Amino acid sequence: MPSPILSECFIGSTSVLTRIQPGVILKHPRVTSNEDFNNRIAKGFVAEPQILEMLGDHPRIVKYLGWQDKPELPSGLLLAEASHGNLQEYLNNKNDEISPALRRKWCRQVVESIAYIHHRGVIHSDLRPENILVYATTSTSLDICLCDFGGSTCEKLGLIGDNLPDAGFFDPNSGWVSTPATDLFSVASILYTIFTGHWPYRAPGGRFGSSEEMVSYHRMVDDLFQRREFPDVSEIWAGAVILKCWMHEYASADDLLQALELEMTDETSE
Repeated sequence: MPSPILSECFIGSTSVLTRIQPGVILKHPRVTSNEDFNNRIAKGFVAEPQILEMLGDHPRIVKYLGWQDKPELPSGLLLAEASHGNLQEYLNNKNDEISPALRRKWCRQVVESIAYIHHRGVIHSDLRPENILVYATTSTSLDICLCDFGGSTCEKLGLIGDNLPDAGFFDPNSGWVSTPATDLFSVASILYTIFTGHWPYRAPGGRFGSSEEMVSYHRMVDDLFQRREFPDVSEIWAGAVILKCWMHEYASADDLLQALELEMTDETSE
């Protein structure tokens, strides 16, 4: 009997994503030669379904369809498929076609997602465009939702994740412990990326060409961020909000959402 697994497959650093049927993705652990890393991966796969079950059904959170434990398939999470992939892929491929109105909507939806998970006691800890999915809600509307909670922290569930954001989305002046402020700093870089199509201090494009290129970028952006030198946002919509977010001037995601909504109100009234 042929395997029900289809050919569409993506191998990430910690997991394998396989489209097992239209609209359904199986996310299961990637096995490496490093046993300590495998144990870390396994820990994330214990934590993520607990967090997704607690977050429940919400339009800004990837839909969790349950745990796959049938013997003919690898054990893992069943997730609703994003029709348009992740946000970084979409920006890489379609950046010139994205309207300012859609970018503004996505900015608001990103902040909505963070406000929601923070209210539920969850700190994502690894926010970046690859962990945001783009999906069609109607034939003409694209929305986003948040995914990948394997390294997240949730004290209510006794889960202390061991993730921190990548360089460019992490404040090197902060401590090495995830707090709500960790997520808020990352959000500033995500909003910047939504409007520019690229990460802070990085040219537009896809993946890093080499590990050396990635390390060089990480060192450069960490050094600039540590000195509180951020990209020029004067010509970007809600640039002042993004800068204040990088500067930790918002106490909560709710405060950030209120500031962003004010920008949207001002935009529509002009």
